[in-house]
Amino acid sequence: MTALETAFAVFDYAAVAVFAATGALAAARRRDDIVTFAFFAAITGVGGGTLRDVLIDAPVFWIDSPGYLIVCLGVAVAVWMVGGRGWRMGALLWLDAVGMAAYAVVGAAKALSLGVHPIPATVMGVLTAAFGGIIRDVLAGEPSVLLRREIYVTAALLAAAVFVALASLGVDRLVAGGVGFVAGFALRAGALRWGWTLPAFGKAS
Repeated sequence: MTALETAFAVFDYAAVAVFAATGALAAARRRDDIVTFAFFAAITGVGGGTLRDVLIDAPVFWIDSPGYLIVCLGVAVAVWMVGGRGWRMGALLWLDAVGMAAYAVVGAAKALSLGVHPIPATVMGVLTAAFGGIIRDVLAGEPSVLLRREIYVTAALLAAAVFVALASLGVDRLVAGGVGFVAGFALRAGALRWGWTLPAFGKAS
């Protein structure tokens, strides 16, 4: 593997681990058993990447690389053992922000590497970042991020779009990935810290 491929592989595993942690934390809030912890961690960790690979007709990434599932299971066990309650919601939100920004870049990068046009590659980044969290929220009985007036998908779009734009302009992809990650995470962090939202559709008179 080249240095770039190695860096993105590490980024990919880290994003899966972070999203798996948010899935396990969602199970913790429900006081579920360890099997459900593992299920939530796995479905959240690999859900977005699975949808991406199916849509771009690529081999599903975790089928030939079981390390991703091992990471998800390890994270589930770690969250189970750590325990504690007061920190869970805050940890879930901030870990989710990190995973979202990282996965948006990773998803877009994989699509670009397979020759996908920059515009659909950007969309693949957004789907990779958002779909796992949507599955997690639905299974946990929580309001989906798509149904809440908060900046989430927009932050994923920013991360993916910045990466794709810079990569298309010839910027080193590792640098482009870092800039895209920071941009997406900063926007989501601002939404969490200061309650930023997009304008709502006007009320009927």
